[in-house]
Amino acid sequence: LHKLFPRRIGLLPDLTASDFEALNPIQWILIRSPDKDSIENLDGAIIDTKHSVDHKVSEILAQISGENVPIYEEKQLVESMTGRVDLDRLTVTEFDKFIHHKAFLLPKRFIDTIVSILLLIPIGLIGILIAILIKADSSGPVFFRQTRIGYRGIPFLMIKFRSMHTESNANGSQFAAYNDQRITRIGRLLRRTRLDELPQFLNVLRGEMSIIGPRPEQPTFAEDFSKTIPFYSLRHTVRPGITGWAQIRHGYAASEQETRIKLEYDFFYIKHISWWLELIIVIATLKTIILGTGHR
Repeated sequence: LHKLFPRRIGLLPDLTASDFEALNPIQWILIRSPDKDSIENLDGAIIDTKHSVDHKVSEILAQISGENVPIYEEKQLVESMTGRVDLDRLTVTEFDKFIHHKAFLLPKRFIDTIVSILLLIPIGLIGILIAILIKADSSGPVFFRQTRIGYRGIPFLMIKFRSMHTESNANGSQFAAYNDQRITRIGRLLRRTRLDELPQFLNVLRGEMSIIGPRPEQPTFAEDFSKTIPFYSLRHTVRPGITGWAQIRHGYAASEQETRIKLEYDFFYIKHISWWLELIIVIATLKTIILGTGHR
C-alpha cells in the first residue's frame, strides 16, 4: 500500500529527507513554518526528540495537532516502518513492553494447543511418508533431536525430521550454509517446503514452543550472543516458535551480525505482539512455504 499510495510525512525543523532514505517510498514534506498550507493533507509528522522544542517548533506542533495529524517521534516511526527495534537505541524504560504480555500469552497458548491437537492426525499421516523417504535416502534415525533454549531460558529438546547426514554435527554446533553438503537429498526438499519442522508441533503441544515466536537457539550460540548482543535474553520472555516475524522478514542467520539484525525483528514482535501481527506472520509463512524461499 505504501508503494501504491506513498504517505505524506512532515519533517519538523532539524530533520531532512536524507535522514530517512531507507524508509522510502514516502513523500517527505519539509515543514519550516506553522503555515497551514504546508501541513495540509499530511498523514503524519516526525519530531526529533534529541533537540529541545523552541517557540517556532511549538507553534508548528500546535498547528499540526489542530489539524488532527498524528505526531511521531523519529525513533517510533523508523521502528514501525522497518519492523525492527534498534538495539543501539533500546532503553530500560521500554522493558515493560517486553514482559507485560500475560493477557495475550494465555489465549495464545490455548490456541496453540487446540491447533496442535487438530493437526496430530494429518501430521502423523504425512510423517509416515516422510519417515519412509528419509530411511530410503540415507542411513540414520528419522528424527533429529537437539537441545535449544526456550521460554524463560529453560532448555528443551527440539524435534525435527532429520535433513542432514548423521555425522553432520561431529564438529559441534555450526550455522548451516547455502548448498550445505551436510544436507541429504530428501533433506533439501524437506527444508525447502519446511516439512522438516512438522514434529515441532509436539513441542508446541508440550508447552515448550509456540506456533509463532522467535526461533529457539542452540545453547552454545545463546550463551555467546548473550555476552556480545545487548538485551539478548529478552527474547526468552515469550515461547520460541516454529515460525516468526524474524523468519519471514530476515530468514536464516549465519553469523553474529545477521543474528543481531534478526534479534531486532524478534524484539519488534515481542514489543508489538498482537493477533494482527500473528495473522500477518501466518500469511507470510504460507507464502514462503509455497514459493520455497529462505531455506538453507
